[in-house]
Amino acid sequence: MESESREAGILLPIFSLPSPYGMGTLGKAAYAFVDFLHTAGCCVWQVLPLQPTSFGNSPYSSCASGVYNPYFIDLDLLKDDGLLDAEDYQNLDWGTDPRRVDYGKIYLLRKRVLQKAFSRFERNSAEWRDFLQEEKFYEFALFMALKDHFGGVSCERWGKYLEYGKDVVLQFEKEHSDEIAFWQFTQYIFLRQWRALKTYANERGVKIMGDIPIYVARDSVELWKYKRELFQLDEAGNLAAQAGVPPDAFSSDGQLWGNPLYCWQEMKAGNYSWWHNRLRFALSDYDILRIDHFIGFVRYYSIPIEAKTAKTGNWRRGPGAKLFCEFKGAPIVAEDLGIVTKAVRKELDKTGYAGMKILQHAFDGNPENEHKPSNYTENVVAYTGTHDNETLITRIQHTVFDERKTFLEDIRTECLKARITPHLKSNRGVCGTLLRLLYASKARLIVFPLQDALCMGRMARINSPSTVSDMNWSFRFLEKDFKPELAARLSNLARQYQRNR
Repeated sequence: MESESREAGILLPIFSLPSPYGMGTLGKAAYAFVDFLHTAGCCVWQVLPLQPTSFGNSPYSSCASGVYNPYFIDLDLLKDDGLLDAEDYQNLDWGTDPRRVDYGKIYLLRKRVLQKAFSRFERNSAEWRDFLQEEKFYEFALFMALKDHFGGVSCERWGKYLEYGKDVVLQFEKEHSDEIAFWQFTQYIFLRQWRALKTYANERGVKIMGDIPIYVARDSVELWKYKRELFQLDEAGNLAAQAGVPPDAFSSDGQLWGNPLYCWQEMKAGNYSWWHNRLRFALSDYDILRIDHFIGFVRYYSIPIEAKTAKTGNWRRGPGAKLFCEFKGAPIVAEDLGIVTKAVRKELDKTGYAGMKILQHAFDGNPENEHKPSNYTENVVAYTGTHDNETLITRIQHTVFDERKTFLEDIRTECLKARITPHLKSNRGVCGTLLRLLYASKARLIVFPLQDALCMGRMARINSPSTVSDMNWSFRFLEKDFKPELAARLSNLARQYQRNR
């Protein structure tokens, strides 16, 4: 990711935006956050994947890779379009805690409200007909109609509809055309709202950084349609192995994701066309694209399908930089965290993409630690923490005894190198000092979750890896959190360290 200027950005998932209707959307609060970023001198808004979520509500586990989450459609904007009345949605029970997304209630209510909007939608417009002719989202719409038909169960349990393209599937299409059209409508409306928001952001000098997972879910359009073309299967046509990562700092059992693994040899024979189409699609949506788990393209961890943890598995070779030849110089950030070998570094260097550094991992007493700001190069994106880390002040609070002594000594050393006066008498002072260190670093782009700028504690954590919990992917901000004094403080930091426009 090349840029001539130094920039700062904030990580804030769409679902975390304020809203009276259960979760954040592409409406009023999203535009207000763009204004906040502009005032704060922040040039980048990083969002998490925009795909629909499945079990566990993770945006990194979706039923389709190239589609959008209908939950993010703003209902007030649909009212403005004449597709909803206030009584259709404003008095429904979207949840009692404004700090948490209640996915159960969203699941029960959102589709019902969107169906009301679809019932009033003018289907004879030229724009709608042109959208349908493109058929970009038809497979997703058919998949979702079938999923509804089977009460939400996995596509692996669809009986005679198990394989895409069979005559029985064609008959289903004829009998459920209205339901299929509804799911296409969700994508049409999302795109209309998303493009308007992105245009507004760009006009305000804010770029959108998107995110795509490396893998797709087991219960997905891709596995349903491209099963024998894309994935590693056994002779019976079942998954031969599953994805994950071995034990690490996040988990002593490793992370058993359960995703199907790609058959890279088959993809290579097809010139990686499926991946290239996916990347082009994503780059058309965003100004910058973060690719999750870049390590998996160089070498991937294969776990036996019967395994219950990720302790047992083998590393296998992936396609490496060859997959990305067509996208050299594209505005891409490679998430290269985890067990980073020399081979990973070599392949990442071939792409020219920026890697990632995490400030929380920096202060361990090792002067060669690559996450220390004094060791950054310009071509990295430096974070206080990602969506998978605890909040910054929680990390500070949890350092005790000898670890805390080393932690603070390292911070003092880094502050001396950066000519920063450290404030280490309180945890909030340490938090502010670390944010300043990030701004002062060589990294061309820095990004931090808004939680870290506000010194929010553990309840504001976005996700705890390898866990399924209502606390994951559910934290929301309130309008009062977007404080003018915070925007002013961040703007001052941007000016001081030449990260303003």
